[in-house]
Amino acid sequence: MQYLLMIYQNEVEYAKRDKSTEQAMLAEYQTFTQSIISSGNYKGGDRLQPTTTATTVRVRDGKMLTTDGPFAETREQLGGYYMIEAGNLDEAIGIAARIPGARVGSIEVRPVWQYNH
Repeated sequence: MQYLLMIYQNEVEYAKRDKSTEQAMLAEYQTFTQSIISSGNYKGGDRLQPTTTATTVRVRDGKMLTTDGPFAETREQLGGYYMIEAGNLDEAIGIAARIPGARVGSIEVRPVWQYNH
């Protein structure tokens, strides 16, 4: 089964990190990513640009409305994701717990509803 692992953290706190801390975290992400590629769990994933680059789109009464920034004000923002293959939810949670960002933010684990096309 596929799971989407959404990585949330506070962008303001992240921006305050010194260069060496940021480089160490990136190295941890590279190691983690390589490990799930090697194990066959990795299906995809990427880091997202800051929420200041986001555009929210809504359609109301047939009219498209756009707003700069994210939809909601929250303490933590979506900063990236991994799409993984795991045998069950427990395995997916175990993989999510190894994501370096779990130590400073949170990881939402959500099963993907796969359609047969």
